[in-house]
Amino acid sequence: MRGLGAARAIAERGWLVALAAVLWELLTRALDETYFPPPTTILKALHELWFSGPASRLFLSDKAVDDFSTSLTHLFIGWAAAGAAGIAVGAAIGRSRVLDDLFSPVLEFLRAVPPPTLLPFFIMVFQLGATMQVVTIAFGVVWPVLLNTADGVRTVEPLQLDTARVFGIGRARRLLTIVLPAAAPKIFAGLRVALSFALILMVLSELFGSTAGIGSELIGAQRSFELPRMWAGIVMLGILGFLFNAAFLLLERRLLAWHAGARRLAG
Repeated sequence: MRGLGAARAIAERGWLVALAAVLWELLTRALDETYFPPPTTILKALHELWFSGPASRLFLSDKAVDDFSTSLTHLFIGWAAAGAAGIAVGAAIGRSRVLDDLFSPVLEFLRAVPPPTLLPFFIMVFQLGATMQVVTIAFGVVWPVLLNTADGVRTVEPLQLDTARVFGIGRARRLLTIVLPAAAPKIFAGLRVALSFALILMVLSELFGSTAGIGSELIGAQRSFELPRMWAGIVMLGILGFLFNAAFLLLERRLLAWHAGARRLAG
């Protein structure tokens, strides 16, 4: 029964994607437009590029191993660093009015600077390479985590904090056992948005001087006018974005199930 339910859910959600793919195929074949190859041509390029390897390696080709390991390593290191920094700084600002008044103007200024405009600066300071790419990703995605964390810790029920003080619970323990758990839904929302931004900035950082990675493959295909390869890279990014979001939502539901249960009991 569960299998039938899962299949039905997939069918209900996937019919529009299947319909769009069929229409895209028919339309592009009818128009025969060079810049917009049909989906079957794109899938063939996708297979040749990244999924023509042996079954023992999940059909990943050598190029897939190089590109995915390079891109995803930079993405997750930058995202994790931004998450840790964003939670730490956001919690400090959210719990201290003095720090909020002191640093808010600077943070708002930095947040307003588009990360792609800082790429020349990062290249000049860190040179081309992995460090530059990780820093670009981390700087660009720290803001959703930081701001959501600060907003989340501000909304903690004062009664909970007062009760903890009465029982002699120290400040550090209150932060770890009361403040951050209460702010967890907003923190997770910030982390999920940051993960989407990280995928975008991963590609942008790889467009400059990188010899491996999905972004490098995209710019190489564009320069050599191999449009099916270029579209294959775009489709691959869409697939990765979908998988990341789905996996994160599943993890969020598992980890925050207690929070939803607590809210229902309180209601």
